[in-house]
Amino acid sequence: MDNKEYSAGLSELRAVRDELKPLERELVQLQAKVGKLHDRRAEQIRQLGGYAKATSDRIATAAGLSVIDIVALVPSLAPQSAPEAPAQPPVKESAPVDQPAAQAPAEPIKEMSAAPDPDSGSNDRAGALARLRSATADGAFDLEALGEPRQAENTPSPTDAGPAEAERVLPSIPAGAEGDAWFRAEPGLASKRPNFKQATRGMAFLDTATGVLVWQGGTTRLDLGQASVAAILTAVYAVAPAAIERIYITAGDPWHQGSERHEFLKDAVAAWLNAPLPEGWTVESSRGKDRQAGHLVHPRNPVGRWQRGDQHTEIRSVGEWFDPEGADPATVRAAFVELWKALRPHFEDVVLMGAPSQTGRDLWSRTIPAKAGAKWADGFPVMSEEIRGLLHATAGQGRTELITPPRVPERVPGWFEVDRTFAYAKHTWASGVGVPRRITAAAFAAMTEKEQTNALFAPSHWQVRVTIPQGWNHVGLLPAPAPGERSWHYPYEGGRTFTTWAGGAEVNLALRNPIAPWRIEILDGLLWESGDPLKGWSTKLREAWQSLRATADLHGDEQQKQACRLASRAVRSILLYGIGTFAQRPRITTGSLELGAGGEVPDLPDGARLTGITDTHVTWERNQGFARDQYAHPEWAAGVWSAARAALLSVSTSAKDPQTGRPVKAGALHLPAGSILAFRTDAIYTSAPVDWEYGGEPGDYLLKGRMPWEQTTPRNDEEFYYLQGLGRQAYESEGM
Repeated sequence: MDNKEYSAGLSELRAVRDELKPLERELVQLQAKVGKLHDRRAEQIRQLGGYAKATSDRIATAAGLSVIDIVALVPSLAPQSAPEAPAQPPVKESAPVDQPAAQAPAEPIKEMSAAPDPDSGSNDRAGALARLRSATADGAFDLEALGEPRQAENTPSPTDAGPAEAERVLPSIPAGAEGDAWFRAEPGLASKRPNFKQATRGMAFLDTATGVLVWQGGTTRLDLGQASVAAILTAVYAVAPAAIERIYITAGDPWHQGSERHEFLKDAVAAWLNAPLPEGWTVESSRGKDRQAGHLVHPRNPVGRWQRGDQHTEIRSVGEWFDPEGADPATVRAAFVELWKALRPHFEDVVLMGAPSQTGRDLWSRTIPAKAGAKWADGFPVMSEEIRGLLHATAGQGRTELITPPRVPERVPGWFEVDRTFAYAKHTWASGVGVPRRITAAAFAAMTEKEQTNALFAPSHWQVRVTIPQGWNHVGLLPAPAPGERSWHYPYEGGRTFTTWAGGAEVNLALRNPIAPWRIEILDGLLWESGDPLKGWSTKLREAWQSLRATADLHGDEQQKQACRLASRAVRSILLYGIGTFAQRPRITTGSLELGAGGEVPDLPDGARLTGITDTHVTWERNQGFARDQYAHPEWAAGVWSAARAALLSVSTSAKDPQTGRPVKAGALHLPAGSILAFRTDAIYTSAPVDWEYGGEPGDYLLKGRMPWEQTTPRNDEEFYYLQGLGRQAYESEGM
């Protein structure tokens, strides 16, 4: 740089300064105004919270805040749970058949007298439902139920979290007739086989980094400029037919443009979705029965929906289906073709919908018995909103946990990753059907030992008081509520007692684990009739998955090998996210509004809260609670998730012990204490070498990463994912 360039740079810097100063003054004024409004809102919330019949969910909706924000201002509105009853002495229980003879018998499950709900003074059903909604309306879910299993946050145990954070209190079923009234089917709502076939939608595949566009009619390269929505819509429809209704982005992530200007990635996505459109285009406002209007603002896999007259268009991420791993658009399109071909022999009416969650639920609905007189031919009943809300609040999803020093050493002798492939298919053979029975503590105590065992092995969901045995030195077994909305952790400290909800699979695992039985006391529970509503569906998906994997292994063409491999992962997503859709989360609707003259923020819809602001628009979202969804079966999702979490700790594999002929056991509890470094849904990360044989069956553990040399133990997610990547690269290089 010479003196002339330096002087010019100073002049340019002064111009930026002069442009910035008035904006900073406006920002200060706006912040002051926002601060006053925040104070005014808080004061009004406190006043309303003093009303005897006030509920946190209604105030949260009116204020545009979450329930936890309301409770922070008015602690008296926090949801209440049943008080703990005094501990009672254990009742002896016989040791399970597969438990070593030298091991002490499992401690019993003991009844607890039904404790009254402190807020259940009346039998007002509406009041009970409002309290339950207060406990479950966290407003943190993506619209599509994408069916996407939301990962539990890695939350430290309370001993690590510090005294400032209090654990969430999970809701309880009210005592007496008020709680008994929850156990019913929702009137006029049942899952029935559809009598129509889904309409097919034309698809195109676009790499916004290279501009390559592929569709059934050909391949071309587009000039997308900055790859804005306007540029994509204009360029694509200049060459592709109007029949193209879905544009899958295979690479480029254009919605992350300008992310450095936003505090959160979701804000960058919202800004991209709401940027100016070409003439004639608008944000979609209405669609057919099988489609949903408006944008889905998701940080990684957003969905944008627009229309021009009668033409409807979606821009979606192919990441909803699988990680393309650098595949070009032609290979990605080939993967969708192979996916359809693999599903067609098993599902006559198969249509690939926008997301794997939608596709999975549609395919499942076509397995509902159609023959008149067949059991459930009239449909699977949907449970009451109270029970659905209870399951939403108390049934967590995949286990996500990072175990850090001092629980594990600062440095470990190795890094090994094993993952249960297509795991959820293993846990769909039996599910609860119909309206559950309520099993109170007294009712459970009145059962014979055999009846108790049968109840725990049946599809069920239990409120339990748990005591960890003294001297326990392994990982935690049961999820417990942790600070933060929808967060779970796994207590592991010997002698600790806590109260939580857990599925029958996990309760059984805690009682009959291969190390030492935990003490479990039943406080309340839901017990379903055992059926197989998911078995036929998952079996067909498993067969499609296996055929695609076999083709990928044998095919001679590299592109087709990769396409089949990606298609097999898409089948996994259909199963995984399809199960997630049964959970039926509260509906979160989103929208955007244009700023007024002078940049004034417009009035938001009632109950909406501001989620982002750009130079031209504001975005908002609103929690609308549970819809009357005929396919809402959170009991099925909760059962699969519970069984999968239990199998992460101990499960029988398809491999046989050569000496006994029995299935080989695998899982975290079959590895040395102190060797477990992390859990990620169906994967275990350990410092101990793993030699479990992979048999290729759903649920078998597959070695995916391996570094048999000393490593520094990861302390945060960034370090964890760095080691995960290195471990996979190292293992892949071994096979080259």
